[in-house]
Amino acid sequence: MTGAAGWLSAMGRERARPARLREWPHAWWLAVGTVCFGAFMGQLDASIVTLTYQPLQAQFHTSLAATQWVSLSYLLTLATLLIPIGRLSDAHGRKLLYLYGFVVFTAASAACALAPSLGALIAFRVVQAVGAAMLQANSVALVTTSAPPERMRFALGLQATAQAVGLALGPTVGGLLVSTLGWRWVFGVNVPIGVVAVLAGIYLLPRTRHRTPVNGWDGIGLGLLGVAITSLLLGISAASGLALPMWATVALLGLAAGTGAAFWRRQQRAAQPLLNVALLRNPAVAGGLLGGLGGYLVLFGPLVLVPVVLTGAGSSALHAGLVLTALPAGFAVAAAGSERLLPACWSDRARAMLGALGAAVALAVLLLVPFIAAWLVPVLVVLGLALGTFLPANNAIVMGAIPVRSAGTGGGLVNMTRSLGTALGVAFVTLALHLGPAGEGPRLAAAVLAAVAVVAAATAVRAPRDPAA
Repeated sequence: MTGAAGWLSAMGRERARPARLREWPHAWWLAVGTVCFGAFMGQLDASIVTLTYQPLQAQFHTSLAATQWVSLSYLLTLATLLIPIGRLSDAHGRKLLYLYGFVVFTAASAACALAPSLGALIAFRVVQAVGAAMLQANSVALVTTSAPPERMRFALGLQATAQAVGLALGPTVGGLLVSTLGWRWVFGVNVPIGVVAVLAGIYLLPRTRHRTPVNGWDGIGLGLLGVAITSLLLGISAASGLALPMWATVALLGLAAGTGAAFWRRQQRAAQPLLNVALLRNPAVAGGLLGGLGGYLVLFGPLVLVPVVLTGAGSSALHAGLVLTALPAGFAVAAAGSERLLPACWSDRARAMLGALGAAVALAVLLLVPFIAAWLVPVLVVLGLALGTFLPANNAIVMGAIPVRSAGTGGGLVNMTRSLGTALGVAFVTLALHLGPAGEGPRLAAAVLAAVAVVAAATAVRAPRDPAA
């Protein structure tokens, strides 16, 4: 019994890095590089899954509105769990929950690859998202607490680059896997990456130095948040062609509005709120989160739009993936290179403004050109460059305005906006494709994305010059 108790106790502690590594001045590079494994893995999964929609529809005889729940079930679980897991991480250790997140994510990926039905696949995606939430709630906090303050923006840029590489490889790898080995390998490819990342994290990630105890738990708030997000996405999905009557669609959207308002009131009054409302009183945090929501919506919307349009016109999954790669490739170049290409004196606010305005211009062009590879590739490259400039700078504004002791909670907020933005990108594009007049669905989807980009640009323009003010 003593041996079992000791083993369980060891499982609940963060393991220290080797002393020589801990004392090395450049050890933060290794910590940030390890976090990049998770960033790469999560975004590879996000961009690769959209290439499975058509084969899943064919194999399981379902509509696009039903198939999109392979993505939406994952994303709504993420959006619901990121904040509470961020708080648990602040209390019990970011490294600990990050590593266990990798274990859960990797095991669930293997289960997804073996799923016998669409329902089982969606259920396994929920479990996979639990692991992803443990990863993503800690990724930004691990980066910002590992890197020196003067290198924080650069470190966040590296993380964004890893995300972009995962996004960039996802469409091509997904198209290749779907065209050759089948859709199951889209999920199986996560397994070897996860094993390597767990081993690296054990030895290279630092233990948590500053912890914030969690005294109590707002289970009611968590339930309200989960119901609000789920009913919102179900309502949008029903309007997109899911087999539900009109009254159910209206009821779901009404439920989303009611539980969302109840959640906000609960967070203002609860003794131990799930969401620290005080953080949102800082305009840099509130505006940055809204801008991030719009930025991720614009980034992920085309990941659904382009494959659906191109494969619907007769292109192969591989061809659609190659065209789609232009977007995350542009994102990767900007996320990695904007630090050097743009003047060093430019603030995060100036970089965010440039990126958001560039995204709005690129999507305005998309409204005017044909949806063929010759036009899509350059527009997607410009869009990727703009978003790769906007999102790291926007995230730096948010995290720079949040106290270090709440870094995990802040990281959870940033990543919740990413997950919710991604989910809304999938849902709104699917809705536009369904509601658009004959042949005009893609134009309507592009118009929605352009409008959201304008909102993101407005938040960047209104961002304070000093986030901590």
